[in-house]
Amino acid sequence: MNNESYFDGGLLSYVGYAILAMLIIVFTIGIATPWAVCMMQNWKVNHTVIDGRRLYFDGTGSQLFGNWIKWFLLTIITLGIYSFWLHIKMEQWITKHTHHV
Repeated sequence: MNNESYFDGGLLSYVGYAILAMLIIVFTIGIATPWAVCMMQNWKVNHTVIDGRRLYFDGTGSQLFGNWIKWFLLTIITLGIYSFWLHIKMEQWITKHTHHV
């Protein structure tokens, strides 16, 4: 078994994806942020190999959008207290949708 782990993403493709994600967010006034987040996460994960096994990401903007709305409402209802959990919730969601070949 190949135990090599590495990341093979390049700067030029990263910059291209980052600019596209920014444009998606700006031109949709933030509504399509979940799709931009998934696009960037997909790029990152698809360029990652752990213990010789390439990772893939199967999360979609539609799936994240539902959580995004739920998390937003919970943050409002709790007067911002729920926002302390947002980063953890996002990492849990990303990890749930990250697999290896």
